[in-house]
Amino acid sequence: MKRFAEIYGYRKGVAVSARVAINEVLGTKKDEKIIIVTNPSKDHLTISHALYDAALDAEARPVIIVQNTKGQLDYAEDSVIKAMESRPDIIISISEEKLGKDRYRLAKPIRNKYAHIFEYLLYTKKIRAFWCPGITLEMFEKTIPINYKVLRQRAKKLKRILDRADEVHITSPSGTDITIGLKKRKAFVDDGDFTKPGRGGNLPCGEVFISPALGKSEGKIVYDGSISSDRGEIIIRNPITVYVRNGYISRITGKNEARLLRETIKRAVERTKEMVREGKLSPDLGDEYIKNTGNLGELGIGLNEKAKIVGNMLEDEKVYGTCHIAIGANYDNDARCLIHLDGIIMKPTIVATVGSTEKKIMDNGKIVV
Repeated sequence: MKRFAEIYGYRKGVAVSARVAINEVLGTKKDEKIIIVTNPSKDHLTISHALYDAALDAEARPVIIVQNTKGQLDYAEDSVIKAMESRPDIIISISEEKLGKDRYRLAKPIRNKYAHIFEYLLYTKKIRAFWCPGITLEMFEKTIPINYKVLRQRAKKLKRILDRADEVHITSPSGTDITIGLKKRKAFVDDGDFTKPGRGGNLPCGEVFISPALGKSEGKIVYDGSISSDRGEIIIRNPITVYVRNGYISRITGKNEARLLRETIKRAVERTKEMVREGKLSPDLGDEYIKNTGNLGELGIGLNEKAKIVGNMLEDEKVYGTCHIAIGANYDNDARCLIHLDGIIMKPTIVATVGSTEKKIMDNGKIVV
């Protein structure tokens, strides 16, 4: 079969990373069906071509689907959703921004829980996957070929502690001082082992993350690395201070970066109201979405030692020596809304409380377990 490399060509480093992704990360087998969803930009098409070629080399059956770039609040093309409904073995998303929302499941979630066919297929263990929102060629080459053995060992240790923790207390040199409830929550690991159905995560990988218990966080977050918005990531020059009461944002202070964050949240609320008026969300679901625009949706700890703060959240949230706390939807699907805004905290100290015991898991940005 003819390869894209024969037609367009690409750097050796891209081919190396693609082989790592297809073989080591996904463990692709002969005749497996793979859907690669991408956008019409040079970096994303080149990465998709390399993955397609690597999949052919693994004797799989890849297909590439190209749609226009989708943002935080946009729908995926209907043809993309229909392709996913065909239930391939593997779904890969190589996007400039986002895969796009599922208009059908937003209006009527599967099992009243899953607002996207992709989430349903992954979390009910029908597919395996990885997704790369905002990836670049440089990032793909740099952060994919890593020591997965060390990363997975660290991730396993952190998950074991977070799964048992009642809460964590996070402080940082910039002023973060927050307690996040975790009781009855289970952590997820993005460790690059997506070889079994139901496994998936980002590439580049390298984080352990968990959904905070609803309404059980108190304190102050000072974001000083970077933060997501509906119009792209922001490298933070002037820290953003977010005050949290009963698990929800009560106030956001700071300079221009804080204003951009407030405006993103406001637009998410306005878009939710529009969807209710258009009949795309029920009034009750609309109220839930609006409430959760202020929810703490995630605590994540970065583990990828090749990642750097570059103003691209796909890489930024994986940086070793950082943690991130997201505003909006969570990964347990009991706090749904239109946004999930990750914000990076540099050099945090994190202490977990397990029963009556305190366990320090990170000290000034260094993993200590």
